[in-house]
Amino acid sequence: MSSSNFNRRNFLALAGGAALLVPVARLVASEDKRTSAPATSDGTTKPFVPPGPLGYRPVITPNGVTLPWKLVDGVKVFHLTAEPVTHEFAPGLVAECWGYNGRVHGPTIEAVEGDHVRIYVTNRLAAPTTVHWHGVLLPSGMDGVGGVSQKAIQPGETFKYEFTLKQHGTLMYHSHHDEMTQMQLGMMGLFIIHPKNPKTPPPDRDYAIMLSEWKIEVGARRPDPNEMTDFNVFTMNARSFPGTQALVAKKGDRVRIRIGNLSTMSHHAIHLHGYYFKVVATDGGEIPEAGQWPETTVHMPTGSTRTVEFIAGEPGDWVMHCHMLHHVMTQMGHKFGNLIGIDTQGLNKKFRPLVPGFMTMGDTGMGDMGEMGMATPPNSLPMVGGPGQYDYITMGGMFTILKVRDELPADGSEPGWYQPPPGTLAEPAPEEDLKRDGISFGAATAQAEARARARGGPPPEICAPTPLLATNGSKLTPTVRVKTAMN
Repeated sequence: MSSSNFNRRNFLALAGGAALLVPVARLVASEDKRTSAPATSDGTTKPFVPPGPLGYRPVITPNGVTLPWKLVDGVKVFHLTAEPVTHEFAPGLVAECWGYNGRVHGPTIEAVEGDHVRIYVTNRLAAPTTVHWHGVLLPSGMDGVGGVSQKAIQPGETFKYEFTLKQHGTLMYHSHHDEMTQMQLGMMGLFIIHPKNPKTPPPDRDYAIMLSEWKIEVGARRPDPNEMTDFNVFTMNARSFPGTQALVAKKGDRVRIRIGNLSTMSHHAIHLHGYYFKVVATDGGEIPEAGQWPETTVHMPTGSTRTVEFIAGEPGDWVMHCHMLHHVMTQMGHKFGNLIGIDTQGLNKKFRPLVPGFMTMGDTGMGDMGEMGMATPPNSLPMVGGPGQYDYITMGGMFTILKVRDELPADGSEPGWYQPPPGTLAEPAPEEDLKRDGISFGAATAQAEARARARGGPPPEICAPTPLLATNGSKLTPTVRVKTAMN
């Protein structure tokens, strides 16, 4: 077997109106690539700017930036440049993507309802492109669909889009030319329009997150834009955990999280631990209060946005992640047999002549794959997670953490891991507590039984089971366990 065919994926079962769009300049197409700036390792967020001359409190795009603008004769002028970008999804995984202004995803655009905006788009790609303003109400000729509402922007050209913002909300932008290729390579971003006359005070924390999915083969340097179903990298703002930047809040803050989904094929079920929230807006506008109800999970159809709000009332480290479970794994191979409960003890000896240092994994699940210490192939990530405060975190991909604290660092930096007050941390049950409450099995016995069952062996002998009571109070006979190996 050649080394090119012997990789982690193969052995994972064992090792675990066009007239309005005017070309204003023809530029020389450039092959220069910018590097998308990686996230700060400490999760630093930019400081808040209270409403003042801007008229709004700027959003925070974790792992991202906001597109600068200038005022020219009362018009807000922006400039986007479509270009190749070398982008880091997480430490250890870098790919050659396409984006805007040196970033994947592109910078967040912010403006105010009623603003007249002028957005120049320069094409430094080797292919034609356009920009569609997803959900924005505007003239047809500014809609940005190649062949329908405009000519495509050719390499080296700069086009001008100009319109007045008639709404407010969380919207998006993305390429609408050869969409399968260009969007799957990263050409998208968020477009936030703040209300001109807000009915409520601004939130204390206003976050914006774009969800997306990618197919990047282990060891590859380019996302595969031809993939239709088998995506293996799932991101928030084009980053996978542990590369995602934490969201932070002070106890009592009103927190708004704007979520957009431009994944190629997948919907996402974004779940927040520790809180319930209300969905207060979609990309179609605000939801009347009578139509809001509490949720802990928001369904994110592809091509849509949802805005949720809640009060950060309980300190702690609270994870937020997609509850479609393969979306919290990274570069996961799945074309292999099910090893759960199989005795794999002899496989290490048989395979080590072929693969020095080979270790069998997967017979008790995938949770230990990130901390086994095995080297990953070049330019790839472990299937799951990263180190946590107590154990290895067995989720990755579309996963981040909301950090709520009584007080936050004055410099705006990420506050580190939460330290629970005494008596508020789940720990191994003391023997005296087990006896007091009539629990027959000590922690060690329960763990041994779980391991034996997972490996297909007989469970340990169980002594003096606790009598079971029916709903009428009569005793029930416990189930008898037969001490034989599982078939």
